Amino acid sequence: MDCVLSVGLVFSAFEVALISLSAFVSTPLFPCLCRSLRPSIPPLLQGGVPEDEAYIPTYLEAFPPLPENKGAPGDKSGEPAGAWGSKIRPIKASVITQVFNVPLEERRYKDNSQFGDGGEEAKVCLDIMQRTGAHIELSLAKDQGLSIMVTGKLDSVMKARKEIVSRLQTQASATVAVPKEHHRFVIGKNGEKLQELELKTATKIAIPRPDDPSLNIRITGTKEGIEKARHEILLISAEQDKRAVERLSLEKVFHPFIAGAYNRLVQELCQETGARVSIPPPSLHKDEIVITGEKEAVALAISRIRAIYDEKKRKTTTISVEVKKSQHKYIVGPKGNSLHEIMETTGVSVEMPPLDSCSETIILRGEPDKLGPALTQVYAKAKSVMVVEVTAPAWLHRFIIGKKGQNIGRITQQLPKVHIEFTDGEERISLEGPTEEVEQAQVQIQDIIRDLLVRMDYTDVNIDQRFHRHLIGKNGANINRIKEQYKVSVWIPQEPDRSGLVRIEGDPKGVQLARRELMEMAQRMENERTKDLIVEQKFHRAIIGQKGEKIKEVRDKFPEVMINFPDPAQKSDIVQLRGPKNEVEKCAKFLAKLIADLMENSFSLSIPIFKQFHKNIIGKGGANIKKIREETTTKIDLPTENSNSEMIVITGRKNHCEAARDRILAIQRELANIKESDVTIPAKLHNSLIGSKGCLVRAVMEDCGGVHIHFPSEGSGSDRVTVRGPAGEVERAKRQLLQLAEEKQVNNFTAELQAKPEYHKFLIGKGGVNVRGVRDRTGARIIFPSPDEPEQELITIIGREEAVRLAQKELETLVKNLDDVVEDSMVVETRHHRYFVCRRGQVLRELAEEYGGVAVSFPRTGTHSDRITLKGAKDCVEAAKRRIQEIIEDLEAQVSVEVAVPQRYHRAVMGPKGVRIQQITRDYEVQVKFPERDDNNTAGQEPPQENGDASPEAEFVLRKCDVITISGRTEKCELAKIALLALVPVTEDVEVSFELHRYIIGQKGSGIRKMMEEYEVNIWVPQPEQQSDVIKVTGQVANVERAKSGLLERVKELQAEQEDRALRSFKVSISVDPKFHPKIIGRKGAVISQIRKDHDVNVQFPDKGDELQDVIVISGYERNTEEARSAIEQLVSTLQEMVSHDVHLDPRTHARIIGARGKAVRKTMEEFKVDIRFPQPGSEDPGRVTVTGLPESVDNAVDHLLNLEEEYVSDGRETIISIWSKRDKLCLGLCRHATLSLSVCLSVCLSVCLSVCLSVSVSVSVSVSVSLSLSLSLCLSLSLSSATILLSPFLFDCCLSNIPC
Repeated sequence: MDCVLSVGLVFSAFEVALISLSAFVSTPLFPCLCRSLRPSIPPLLQGGVPEDEAYIPTYLEAFPPLPENKGAPGDKSGEPAGAWGSKIRPIKASVITQVFNVPLEERRYKDNSQFGDGGEEAKVCLDIMQRTGAHIELSLAKDQGLSIMVTGKLDSVMKARKEIVSRLQTQASATVAVPKEHHRFVIGKNGEKLQELELKTATKIAIPRPDDPSLNIRITGTKEGIEKARHEILLISAEQDKRAVERLSLEKVFHPFIAGAYNRLVQELCQETGARVSIPPPSLHKDEIVITGEKEAVALAISRIRAIYDEKKRKTTTISVEVKKSQHKYIVGPKGNSLHEIMETTGVSVEMPPLDSCSETIILRGEPDKLGPALTQVYAKAKSVMVVEVTAPAWLHRFIIGKKGQNIGRITQQLPKVHIEFTDGEERISLEGPTEEVEQAQVQIQDIIRDLLVRMDYTDVNIDQRFHRHLIGKNGANINRIKEQYKVSVWIPQEPDRSGLVRIEGDPKGVQLARRELMEMAQRMENERTKDLIVEQKFHRAIIGQKGEKIKEVRDKFPEVMINFPDPAQKSDIVQLRGPKNEVEKCAKFLAKLIADLMENSFSLSIPIFKQFHKNIIGKGGANIKKIREETTTKIDLPTENSNSEMIVITGRKNHCEAARDRILAIQRELANIKESDVTIPAKLHNSLIGSKGCLVRAVMEDCGGVHIHFPSEGSGSDRVTVRGPAGEVERAKRQLLQLAEEKQVNNFTAELQAKPEYHKFLIGKGGVNVRGVRDRTGARIIFPSPDEPEQELITIIGREEAVRLAQKELETLVKNLDDVVEDSMVVETRHHRYFVCRRGQVLRELAEEYGGVAVSFPRTGTHSDRITLKGAKDCVEAAKRRIQEIIEDLEAQVSVEVAVPQRYHRAVMGPKGVRIQQITRDYEVQVKFPERDDNNTAGQEPPQENGDASPEAEFVLRKCDVITISGRTEKCELAKIALLALVPVTEDVEVSFELHRYIIGQKGSGIRKMMEEYEVNIWVPQPEQQSDVIKVTGQVANVERAKSGLLERVKELQAEQEDRALRSFKVSISVDPKFHPKIIGRKGAVISQIRKDHDVNVQFPDKGDELQDVIVISGYERNTEEARSAIEQLVSTLQEMVSHDVHLDPRTHARIIGARGKAVRKTMEEFKVDIRFPQPGSEDPGRVTVTGLPESVDNAVDHLLNLEEEYVSDGRETIISIWSKRDKLCLGLCRHATLSLSVCLSVCLSVCLSVCLSVSVSVSVSVSVSLSLSLSLCLSLSLSSATILLSPFLFDCCLSNIPC
């Protein structure tokens, strides 16, 4: 923030200064001041530029502070004071100009005839300008010298000047001898001084390498630059001559006295003398001290150092002490601070042995009277830190540390100076720190160890490593369960360790239990077996399912079996099962059945369907294909829109695939005159008829208008070949197949020919005319490669040998002629040029493709030439010329026909993506141009796509935007016009009752949108306020007729639905006592739902707030409502005959009568056809049970309940008596035993009584709370007196009789 504020203040001050300066310049005083200051203005502002760098003033020099006016206001006398009274230094400009001359004798290029733009000097300057960014101007002086002016920023000017001198001026060289130790000062830090010197003098300075003994420095450049560089180098050397370097060799042991504590003494010496003293560090075993600086300062520093050395050598003595090596680091202290502290307080130097030495001897050097205090400090430092080792089993270390270091963290927080170190694999813990704190930490850690040893244990189990991953389980499921269940930690070695030792740590009991379970798992795995299933990899994903759902079900079904699938990258078919033998076999059978189902469902069938019919098979919004998929339960894949494939692939069960195929073929047959015919050809000839990669059969299909030829699968033995397509083409394909088969049987010979791919179209000819001619003349079949084949130049000829040879010779002649490139020209009027080159030269590309790659070149725009050039094979060029002449004749004969079509219909005429208009242009070889759209006039807009306000009928007024232009030959334009008008939509009226309009429109217009999409028309429904019955349908004639039929069919459906609704609206009311309503509804509405379902009616019961609570309304067909009413009346009469009877049952038996989840009582109710209701908890009469039903059924049910009560009570009493007799013997025996105290007897009796009472509660189904209360009461009585034991049978009998104790 302070930085931002200071920057802001600087900029504010700068703005104030500029404003003040501009105001001052505008005053009359400024010119006078400039004249008075002219002698002091540097040459830069007077037109000259110094050769060295110009002076850059500071901020205060450029903008000095304003003088303080101490005089009275208005006093103008006196001279300006302060900085403003001194000479003003100019502000240095950012762009400078330097001018220098190159004498004639030093010019590198002296040929004046080439001076200027074409000369070498100008080229060099241009190159330098591009590289440096400086502007250079050259001129010749009268003496033929070269005058050079360089303008730009300072750095750019200096670099440009250096390059100009080196490249335009002849170079000389000289050497200067400088002492070797001064070379580094000429180079400077990171070579900066040398670079600056080279720029400044425009020279190249070469300094010998440090290992070179030479003293000479070589300077290369102009004479002037060499002199300047020599001068600067000698100045640097002279400055260094004034400095001195001295080396003193003094014993290393006295260096600390010279440096002083914390190096203060040597620092003071450097400040006082101005010399630099370098003392080697203690780790460097070197006696030499280096002093550098001015000669006088060095001499003074040497005398002072020698005085210190002599004094200490004379006065000091030494003593040696032995201190443990481990304590040396505490004497040294961090960064040697402890040694400096001893030196500062006692003046004694402590010499430590090297770290890599085994010596424990420490030497103290100093004056005798100070050695004692120093020795005391050394011992104090050594003993200030204590190291203790605590023994603890290695497996306990992590428990001592605690979760996330909690235990150790607590100790280190209390005792921050203690360092605790655990060593992996060793049974010791190291503690280091101050003595008192280490002792406290040791006690705490030992307490933790003792506590852990009491409640923790460990054991090692040797389990074969191959079972380890099974012990761990998927995602650690097994091992995590054992850890959580037994509260232990289990350590399983990593796979690279190749160890079978598993360690279990934790609670002793948990460790033993976990060990036993792991051993059992290992034993079980030894008895397991592994089975490999061969499953094709393509089925793996289907077995696993999306997100593993299906394989999870299998694993849940066989939890003991591990199912492992191979990695997809391995391309393996082996699925491994592992587990108990029986379970593995069951799982294998299950998977085999699953795979069989998948294989059955993966039957695939491919059928060729003409590309133009794919959209019809898909249907609007995919309706057709979706319906076929759902009804045949198959997967149907169609090729993408931009694919050339016509194959539709059906996957599923075989019979389902065949059904789907038949339905798809039926759609194709309906849409076109498609014929399917079979031809019998011996199976042994099928492969030869198909040809290499299907080339032969593909040639037949292409030649016969794209028919589909289907050969039976290999190995089937069938001779039947199916041909499907247009009727005429099918017969033609059959003839060709039979002819080929005959040729194959008589004589089969094949030859191959190489020809460039661009020649193929020319060899084939337009519509195959050329290749057909060769075939007719020779009788051989010629097969060209398809676009997806790798060998694009290979042409195959098949037939009798003499026919093949003849065809090959004829084709080779054609290819040879094509290889002879000729160039020809023809005249084409310039007005026709645009037709050939427009649309990115589409016409020229078509000519090149059709005529063997012939290149047609048109003259450039603006040359006004009418001659074009054709280059290529001679035959191709001639054919291309003929084709161009035909095109010109067509262009000459072209006319334009205008067709008036309202603009609102233009989009409909074009069709989706302009497909309809493209078809017209292809069929009639014309061009169709639509006018620009008139967006301002809305009168001719398309009718709304949904129900709207505007009527589709509007008065048509011809406008420019309604005229479509057709260009081409007259007869073809007329045909195209008829086809275009046939696409113009027509409007038909359909009479539909106004009441049905809303049903036709559907919810949110869905109904009418569906009809418009299905029939490709626009349907206009009048607004409701018009109350009109007329619906208008607009579209193509055929589509409008289909839409009218569909609309009338929909009207019939709606009318039938109205009649049906009227019949279903018949209502009947029936009066039923509200108390019977729940019975009629039944449990969860079961009874009334069955009535509704059986009679197809709606039954409405009264709401709670209705006045007539007894009226039930039945609606539906008249006959059905009558039948439903009869059913309800019959049900009511049955309910009226029912009676309710209350029976009192022992509450303790209720639970057994009801059974688990009411199963027993439901069985009783179903058996006797009654309803049994038990009292709610807390009822006033807990024993009352209500039985409802027919009188006879109720009596039978009551008798059954009473029998159950008696049976359950007697069973409970016998069980209790048996248990109680055992209790009597035990209690009395205990009381008679003389050695047992009364309290022991009482406690035993208490537990026995409590267990007996709980047993009784279970046997007679008494609630737990009642049994506990009885038990506690009994126990309390027993605790009062030992005599109570004798009365316990009586008390227990009271419990059974429900008598309060």
